[in-house]
Amino acid sequence: MNPASTSVTRLRDLSPTQWKSGLAAWLGWLFDGLDMHLYTLVATPMVAALLSVKASDPIVGQRGALIQGAFLVGWALGGAFFGRLGDVLGRSRALSLTILTYAGCTGLSFFATEWWHLLIFRFLAALGIGGEWAVGASLLSETWPKSWRPWIAATLQTGVNLGVVLACFFGWVLERQPPRYIFLVGILPALLVLWIRRAVPEPEEWHAARRAPKGPTPGIADLFRGEVLGVTWRVLLICGVSLTAHWTFMFWQQSHVRNLPEVVGLSAAEKNRFATTALFLVMVGSVIGNYLGGWLAKCFGYRRAIAAMLTAYAVAMMATYWTQPTWSVLRFGLVAIGLCQGVFGLFTMCLPPLFPTLLRTTGAGFCYNFGRIISAGGVIFFGLFNAVGDVRAALFNAGLLFWPAALIALLLPEEKPGPEVTSAPVE
Repeated sequence: MNPASTSVTRLRDLSPTQWKSGLAAWLGWLFDGLDMHLYTLVATPMVAALLSVKASDPIVGQRGALIQGAFLVGWALGGAFFGRLGDVLGRSRALSLTILTYAGCTGLSFFATEWWHLLIFRFLAALGIGGEWAVGASLLSETWPKSWRPWIAATLQTGVNLGVVLACFFGWVLERQPPRYIFLVGILPALLVLWIRRAVPEPEEWHAARRAPKGPTPGIADLFRGEVLGVTWRVLLICGVSLTAHWTFMFWQQSHVRNLPEVVGLSAAEKNRFATTALFLVMVGSVIGNYLGGWLAKCFGYRRAIAAMLTAYAVAMMATYWTQPTWSVLRFGLVAIGLCQGVFGLFTMCLPPLFPTLLRTTGAGFCYNFGRIISAGGVIFFGLFNAVGDVRAALFNAGLLFWPAALIALLLPEEKPGPEVTSAPVE
């Protein structure tokens, strides 16, 4: 494989390999979003059915939070495990393995007969979802032009958002079916693996790093040595704090919507419709927010853009949940909060290049996804408010965490100057 000699300034200049790697990563993220949020749509009725209690029973919220906490821990461990495989086996191979993992284990959730069965299946599915983020981000950072990265990040994150919208669609289609049926939809991404293994080669940058004379292959322990140590701790802090607040919102806002005064007395199907609509509104705002974040990064750099959007996230959360909103008011707050979620698209292209090539998916996957272990504790902790029926207070207090996250963002290092990617290898 030989690099192309012309620089890439327009879409038509992209090589077939660049298009394939971009499509593979985007589709991986699309189905990531689908499998990620199938549970949040049916968490309350599914857990209630497994426990054979009413959906209003406090134990439903407590068990549901534990399941989501296990999911976030699995996401973290998967980011580290598959991130390591991505550095050792290659980006394309690891991407295929992550998709097979989360598709298969999401489908297995259909067969859960106890709440802890569902916890195990969601944990296993999360291993693949967490790994897919790190591998897909590294694949594109090594094949597409550096100057395009903010827009690449926005487009990738939009894949996740559209995957969530797709989950909402299936939630609407299956709203009158038992909640377990929605997990069968999660098997669909496995079909993508057949194409990835045939059409998407490993990036030349990864091959070059593997061929270069070197000592032992770096591992996770090397993230805590030398110059990389400072980067690792800063990335761990910002990911841990911001993701705790973010996932507290993403999980508990569904319970909040189902318990609104206008909604709480409705039928199960009608409650599902309100919950699905709420998540759809968040995703509409998030798609726009992805490109807003890309524009801010182009104008002011990643650090300032991330800090600004985290600050806006704090304001939006606190304004929305300061008092108990009506559904008509909450709709606008959900779109505003979604707009701020574009910040996580910036993480996609900002974090991997901060680490050396053979530590890239290991570093980005470990740091970003280890933050989910912290966020798992946050989801469970804030979920304790559900025992007294005040999910709104949990959401308001979670919003406060975005303030320190914004300050930590200003400590992130700027990416070191490096050569521009002119084109991916020609097959």
